[in-house]
Amino acid sequence: MKLEHKTAVITGAASGMGKAITELFAAEGAKVVVADLNGEKVSAVVDEIRSAGGTAAGAVADVTKEEDIGRMIDTAVNTFGGVDILVNNAGIMDGFRLIESIEDELWEKVLAVNLTGPMRAIRKAIPLMLAQKSGVIINVGSAASITGGKGGVAYTSSKHGLAGLTKNVGFMYAKSGIRCNAIAPGAVKTNIAITNPDMAGMQVFQESYGTQRSDPTDPLDIATVALFLASEDSRFVNGAIIAADGGWTAY
Repeated sequence: MKLEHKTAVITGAASGMGKAITELFAAEGAKVVVADLNGEKVSAVVDEIRSAGGTAAGAVADVTKEEDIGRMIDTAVNTFGGVDILVNNAGIMDGFRLIESIEDELWEKVLAVNLTGPMRAIRKAIPLMLAQKSGVIINVGSAASITGGKGGVAYTSSKHGLAGLTKNVGFMYAKSGIRCNAIAPGAVKTNIAITNPDMAGMQVFQESYGTQRSDPTDPLDIATVALFLASEDSRFVNGAIIAADGGWTAY
């Protein structure tokens, strides 16, 4: 097993990519903390993992609230003794809003979830990783982390910021035994909310859409990349943004 004796905290873990990552990590021997806003779904995922013979604990967490992030990390420490792997997966979209139609409230909400939340989670986990001289951080970005036309202005800005956060943390803590990488998925089958879409922005998105498959990617295809980054297989990969989009960003 690639993650035996490791403890992993995954946000947005009750559905979509987060659930796929959590289940795969547990199957590979990790003790997982299932963190998500939805308490009922958290409990369901924890039960599923335990029923399959894995080890899991739940944490109801809103990543825009620092106290929730603290409680999430504390759950890992108090239940399993520490944090070896942190996966910042929770995220929201902005309805493909162009800058002319973005409201301050939506802008601030998207950045709070997609960028400030991961920053705070990393800030909470880093001292634990420094103390043990090892750790892996995986940020789930987007094709919008590395291109300008794959999402709305707030979403794209937040995911570009997440790429910068990834590179900075990866570089600054490399000599401390801590790696930080990001995955940049394309269109994936998730329940990420797209409310009140800006049709002009959506049209630009759709016109450039193209991957090796016509349908959105199965979340497991992203989970396997996360497993690679969490394991010793990627021990010399650090500060990288890995596109997992079937060739979409090659356009």
